Amino acid sequence: MKLIVGLGNPRSKYEKTRHNLGFMVIDFLIEDEQIDSKKAKLIKPQTFMNNSGLEVKKNSDYYKIKPEDIIVIHDDIDLLLGEIKVQQGRNSAGHKGVQSVIDALGTNNFTRIRIGIRPIDPEIIIDTEKFVLQKFTPEEQKIINQTIKKAAQIIQATL
Repeated sequence: MKLIVGLGNPRSKYEKTRHNLGFMVIDFLIEDEQIDSKKAKLIKPQTFMNNSGLEVKKNSDYYKIKPEDIIVIHDDIDLLLGEIKVQQGRNSAGHKGVQSVIDALGTNNFTRIRIGIRPIDPEIIIDTEKFVLQKFTPEEQKIINQTIKKAAQIIQATL
């Protein structure tokens, strides 16, 4: 059994923001109906991003899922828009939602699917805290829609 976690913030005002990319992947997986509930549990923590670990820990304990069987999907400002990296056992690289999961589980021995949100244009200067809470532009959304599908395929291949 796997626990697949999409990181994001609850409340409608955060829907479709860059920081809610993990939620978007979970929503796609639910709509696509390709995940067998006997093989994986999908969750979107209903705590704010920086406290996501509390719900991850609660669910992993409830379903008796070991950290190495947890997949956390999240936005990553260090990766270009649309880029995906799958890694295990890494530090949070400053992502507070990921750090919350590491702290709650007491380990970083879980899989992370990092999805890039950094602008492709290197001339764009961003204020990270504001940028992650903004919605994607229509051009970015086209890229992200394809990226979400790729992330879903990666997840399905692990089950």
